Amino acid sequence: MLQIGKFNTLQVVKTVDFGVYLDGGEKGEILLPRKFLPEQPCVEGDELLVFVYYDSEDRLIATTRKPYVQVGEFARLLVKSVTKVGAFLDWGVEAKDLLVPFREQNGEMQQGRYYVVYVYLDFATGRIVASAKLNKFLDNVPPEYTPNQQVDILVVQETQLGFKVIINNLHWGIIYHNEIFRPISIGEHLQAYIKQVREDERIDVSLQPNGYENRIDPLSERILQRLEEAGGCLPLSDKSPADEIARYFQCSKKSFKKAIGALYKARRIVIGEAEIRKS
Repeated sequence: MLQIGKFNTLQVVKTVDFGVYLDGGEKGEILLPRKFLPEQPCVEGDELLVFVYYDSEDRLIATTRKPYVQVGEFARLLVKSVTKVGAFLDWGVEAKDLLVPFREQNGEMQQGRYYVVYVYLDFATGRIVASAKLNKFLDNVPPEYTPNQQVDILVVQETQLGFKVIINNLHWGIIYHNEIFRPISIGEHLQAYIKQVREDERIDVSLQPNGYENRIDPLSERILQRLEEAGGCLPLSDKSPADEIARYFQCSKKSFKKAIGALYKARRIVIGEAEIRKS
């Protein structure tokens, strides 16, 4: 079945001077304009991966270009204009901005500002629209995660505790400030790991895998690599300030000390008062 607002694999049914027509099933033939055609010639029967959406005249059209967000996803987008019907966002689709109706805004959106929104199909009109009322679309199914499970997150908001994130387009989560060892920004998509799901179903997330072995081995490799790049010596030791260690390796001082301790025991490095050196 055709999925509007998402990528679909569709078959070429007809070629014309201005593009090709694709089989949209019950929706009929869908034009893929010539400017979006792949470099190799298309013939009837070929299958193409295309994004399907409504153009400015509410006709279904296809493109091979990737938008910033698809239906069923969250993203941080720029408001291009505000009109009497709502705010229009740049979602990376040519000649068709994304509408956020006034009823779906948390306060009136302003031109030139970025907002995190959810993209969905409006059942009444069938059109692709967006909403800034994120809570309606999150935590609607039980969080079935396991500790250390890898997930995709979108950074949404900074709080006193840390950063609120959206997990797998399904749930709210949080990364605590004291567990962040690299700069992150609102709207950034990252890979992360489930730390725990609390009894109240709130979810703690970490940017690093849980567990000693997962944390230290990759860090040890990074330390050896940086030593190699620096000519065999780095101005860090187990006595260095935590912020200096975090700047170099985006990790805690505790993890760094364990890593260099393991490398020292393996006779890979020598630890000095203010430096580490290759053995």
